[in-house]
Amino acid sequence: MLEKKYNHMIVEEGKYSLWKEKRYFDSGDKDKEPFTIVIPPPNITGKLHLGHAWDTAIQDTIIRFKRMQGYDALWLPGMDHAAISTEAKVVAKLQSEGVDKKRIGRENFIKECWDWKNKYSNNIRDQWAKLGLSLDYRKERFTLDEGLNNAVNKVFVDLYNKGLIYRGEKIINWDPVAQTALSNEEVIYKNDKGAFYHIKYFIEGTNEYLDVATTRPETLFGDTAVAVNPNDKRYKKYIGKKAILPIINKLIPIIADAHADPEFGSGVVKITPAHDPNDFEVGLRHNLEKVVCINPDATMNENADKYNNQDRYECRENLIEDLKSMELLIEIEHMVHSVGHSERTDAVVEPYLSKQWFVKMKPLADAVLENQKNSETKINFIPKRFEKTMNHWMEIINDWCISRQLWWGHRIPAWYKDNEIYVGLEAPKEDGWAQDEDVLDTWFSSALWPFSTLGWPDETSDMKKYFPTDVLVTGYDIIFFWVCRMAFDSLEFTKQRPFKHCLIHGLVRDINGKKMSKSLGNGIDPMDEIDEYGADSLRFYLNTAVSAGIDLKYDRNKLKSSWNFLNKLWNASRYVLMNLDNYKKEDFTLENLSLSDKWILTKMNKTIKDVTKHMEKFDLNMAGNTLYEFIWHDYCDNYIEMSKFATNNTTSSVLLLVLTNILKMMSPYTPFITEEIYNMLPIKECDSIMISSYPVYDKKLVFKEEEIQMDKMLDFISLFRNIKTENKISSKFEIIDYNNNDLLNKIINISDKIVEKPSYNDSISVELYSYKLDIYFDNKENYLEQQKKLEEETNNLKLSIERRKKLLSNENYVNKAPKEIVNKEKEDLEKEILRLETLMKN
Repeated sequence: MLEKKYNHMIVEEGKYSLWKEKRYFDSGDKDKEPFTIVIPPPNITGKLHLGHAWDTAIQDTIIRFKRMQGYDALWLPGMDHAAISTEAKVVAKLQSEGVDKKRIGRENFIKECWDWKNKYSNNIRDQWAKLGLSLDYRKERFTLDEGLNNAVNKVFVDLYNKGLIYRGEKIINWDPVAQTALSNEEVIYKNDKGAFYHIKYFIEGTNEYLDVATTRPETLFGDTAVAVNPNDKRYKKYIGKKAILPIINKLIPIIADAHADPEFGSGVVKITPAHDPNDFEVGLRHNLEKVVCINPDATMNENADKYNNQDRYECRENLIEDLKSMELLIEIEHMVHSVGHSERTDAVVEPYLSKQWFVKMKPLADAVLENQKNSETKINFIPKRFEKTMNHWMEIINDWCISRQLWWGHRIPAWYKDNEIYVGLEAPKEDGWAQDEDVLDTWFSSALWPFSTLGWPDETSDMKKYFPTDVLVTGYDIIFFWVCRMAFDSLEFTKQRPFKHCLIHGLVRDINGKKMSKSLGNGIDPMDEIDEYGADSLRFYLNTAVSAGIDLKYDRNKLKSSWNFLNKLWNASRYVLMNLDNYKKEDFTLENLSLSDKWILTKMNKTIKDVTKHMEKFDLNMAGNTLYEFIWHDYCDNYIEMSKFATNNTTSSVLLLVLTNILKMMSPYTPFITEEIYNMLPIKECDSIMISSYPVYDKKLVFKEEEIQMDKMLDFISLFRNIKTENKISSKFEIIDYNNNDLLNKIINISDKIVEKPSYNDSISVELYSYKLDIYFDNKENYLEQQKKLEEETNNLKLSIERRKKLLSNENYVNKAPKEIVNKEKEDLEKEILRLETLMKN
């Protein structure tokens, strides 16, 4: 047995050079059918997280499988500039050095960002190597490299010229920490403690007031109206009159608008067009003034009167105290409500009136929805249910705010001069034009990733051969952010889907089902896991733990189980290799196959067929678990044990053939250990398992009758061992043998126990199918316990037989259930009936 870290410290360490030399992973064989995956680009802000390790483990397993099948397999690597998070990291780094971003200027700041990118991109490549990713590094891309920048500019200009990009003043989501606009998808809603503050808005010239409830009293300085529903009889008499805005005593109109819900609260709402998206629409309908009362850093501005320069929450506290002292506060109604937070900084998002750039989404979204109706051209989601997720987003889509108030990113290709706007691929030649200071949302460039990375807008050979790509692997949490945007941009600019299949996995959670995060302290660094258990163990666990689309509750005990499994494979391989000393190529033969040889060859070919079927469907969970069962039980526990009783070239050849195919099928999952063992084999197809051919089902090596015969013998062996254990039969026993089966007797080690006349009085019969043995032993101590167990087993068998018969008599079940499950029920029923008959005889 190897030391615990074997498949990292021993096997993997020496293989890093393979990855860094980029051997075996180059694409471009013109004679092979292409298969393409583009990596979901990690951002350059630090270490890879466990979710990215899961992404890449799945992708690498698929691309290795396809490469071994003979495809020209391109797995294209790349990284994302992650505008908001990278800029925040670089700003923090500079601040720690006493340097201010604005003082050094845009050009020098961007240079600092590129230095950061170069440092952390090297870290990411090292982590990719540690994971064993077989990427084609010749084609590596970065979202801010020259080619991708040209693609981004072309898309912006083309959409602008088509009227699908425009600049306008709207309420947007504003991050006061990053001080940039956000798209709706970059806002995460959390349940926060809050309150409804009921405030008196007196009606001009009277002692009457309206009860106005708000969760954000600090925005009242931006109120330009109070609204009631036109059908609300309680307030009809006030429509057209003026209300007095508290604190600053400004007169604002009382208007009638359907936005006011008579059933909600008092039925009266304050209208703040510059700080609420619904109020903005009301303002447009009634031609209301838009008064901004909060600064970009979430402090109050001069419109907030004496609260100018106070933080918004400080202003809220002081304002409430002042309203109380002026007897303008009716009540505070505490509650928990959903509040938007910035996905990047976690700051509470401020709805903010701002002039930004937007993509007009409806025409683009409608094109995707129409394309999804065509089975030949649609994106095929795995699992299928996630197609509804994408389609729903397309159906309810709002225009996309794409401008960000940052320096790091794709600068918007728009220039201003007086009241003119120029949008183009090149700057205007005349003097006096100033380029827009903002950059584009990172997702704007990421949306082009599947085709821009292949050379678009140029008609490159890569674009012709590898696009559309074959499969995208990603989590369901970024279907809105990324998958949807790739779908509409690809259709708009290439007239094709970006990828044929979209394989969705879940989120990685802790063992209790909580989302992993730094704040909770439950995050796990995949590199630490590799240091402890090896990359192969981590890869196999991530690939086989759950089905597609299901969240993974990360369980280190299951990771240890993967390590144990690989250790079993290692030990079994070492045993086989030890018994293949001096074995030469000319020794290989499949003549004179024994029953056990035919059995394992049949099991192997069934496994090849099933695993290939699952892999073709990207069902790595089922494929991996099928391999696990075959390797652990059929090969290691059974065939290797049987092979110890047959020392000939045929059995040695079968041992070698099955081990070779096991290593090949496992190689996409666990490249390190399989490469190591493969290079020890006496006969090899090529110098690396990574470029060997994937096993193919061979019906000439399928022996159905022998398989059934051996399965029955193994069932009998299992029953024999269980009965011995249940009856506490020690090594002192004798056997009357009715089988005369030498292999059976050797496996259960009874050759020296067989007698014609037993010396013990107590006995129990073990009988199943055509096999039968009588065990004789001294049973004085546990006779009563035995009888009780036999009664329990008899009763349980009767209940189980009754249940199975009832199930199999149900035509609906038999016709609709999977054939293999129905057949398994029939086999189990037959076994239980035979076992019950044996017990009844006893």
